[in-house]
Amino acid sequence: MLPIYVVNNFGQFNHLIHRAMRDLDIEVSLIPNTTPADQVAGNCQGIILGGGPALDRAGNCAQYLDLGLPVLGICLGLHIIATRFGGSVSSGKSGGYGPVDVEIIREAEILTGYPEKISVWASHADEVSCVPEGFIRLARSSVCGNEALAFPDKHIYGLQWHPEVSHTFEGKRIFENFNRICRENS
Repeated sequence: MLPIYVVNNFGQFNHLIHRAMRDLDIEVSLIPNTTPADQVAGNCQGIILGGGPALDRAGNCAQYLDLGLPVLGICLGLHIIATRFGGSVSSGKSGGYGPVDVEIIREAEILTGYPEKISVWASHADEVSCVPEGFIRLARSSVCGNEALAFPDKHIYGLQWHPEVSHTFEGKRIFENFNRICRENS
């Protein structure tokens, strides 16, 4: 079975995404964001765009969104998705990294099994300020109206929060759900 690629965008937690998936016995490989898109296509069953410091260091990530593979964007990964499809990202009002209570406002396969409210850890230094056309909002919080987005027809999902850290409520469920989505659509 082909692995899921975790794209390293120079974020401090990309290795934790890789580790969380390995711990769930999900076949996974960590790749640099400079990997050419033609080396990604056909070699994996899905892509996780990890976090990182800035959009201008996102390498080839926007190209990966055109490969027809399921994609999960985490923090900067969400911002890459939003800007690639015509949305926008702005500085957040609450800034730094810490706990946030998130309200799930719409069911989606990436959030299967979660209750209506969960406690997560997120950075809001930057956040999606304009949702791209074709995307739906899945979750919000008191500090961010766009905590999770999806383009269900393309199996593209984005989270402002970090499911890979232990402070996020049942973060492993995101990875299990994404793995299922990838298997069903490979």
